[in-house]
Amino acid sequence: MVDRRTPRSYCREVNVADLSPAQARERFRSGERGPTAGWCRGWTQANLIAVPSELRYDLLLFAHRNPQACPVLDVGEPGAYSTELFSGDLRTDLPGYRLYRDGRAVADLDEVVEEWRADLVPFLIGCSFTFERALLAAGVPVRHLEAGTNVPMYVTSIPCEPTGRLSGPLVVSMRPVPEKLVATAVEVSGRYPRVHGAPVHIGDPAAIGIRDLGAPDYGEPVEVRDGEVPLFWACGVTPQQAVLAGGVEYAIGHLPGHMAIMDVRDDRYRVT
Repeated sequence: MVDRRTPRSYCREVNVADLSPAQARERFRSGERGPTAGWCRGWTQANLIAVPSELRYDLLLFAHRNPQACPVLDVGEPGAYSTELFSGDLRTDLPGYRLYRDGRAVADLDEVVEEWRADLVPFLIGCSFTFERALLAAGVPVRHLEAGTNVPMYVTSIPCEPTGRLSGPLVVSMRPVPEKLVATAVEVSGRYPRVHGAPVHIGDPAAIGIRDLGAPDYGEPVEVRDGEVPLFWACGVTPQQAVLAGGVEYAIGHLPGHMAIMDVRDDRYRVT
């Protein structure tokens, strides 16, 4: 894979949780890199996938058929690089991008100004980072935040409901939770159905085709301690997996874990 990235940087001279979305986007535009879990406390984060206009209805249908994995929060016009809920520049204001050609990931990039075509339609898909603040408030630990790493993500054996040109397996993110807090984690995350909601699987990773928790397909592994249970949430990287499986001619996504920080509060997506 071609790489046009500066070395990864986890810059923490300021408390990134206290930044506004605009401040975070300025830092990314200026070259700061790294996953965005824990950034901009209280503001919604989203996955980016931009596909050619001829595929926009296929992707909308794919999202409709697979709503837990692909909850659409916003969609832009063809060629647009901002949306109603993201006032920044989708080409420069994320901390990492992945370029796809003919169903292959061909480059990880710092920005995609030159690669952004006039026919690309950007979709912003819900992200489970959005409910992590609520998990912490309920006393549920979030291990990748403790470790300062990217969340681990795995390609499962669970097939998504296909459309004509898009198909592929479900991708999940994993967080280990103490057994006594599993019910709490399910209840809390279940209040955020527009950003993946409750886990899709609890417990045995092999039951969903994951052979080794220590070798995630995306992100970085985290420790699962004695007395903890792995919980798996549907992940917004799923559309990128569908781009791979479908041999899509051209697409741009975020680098997994390196999200678009939106101009909307987490609580907008909480139901009671």
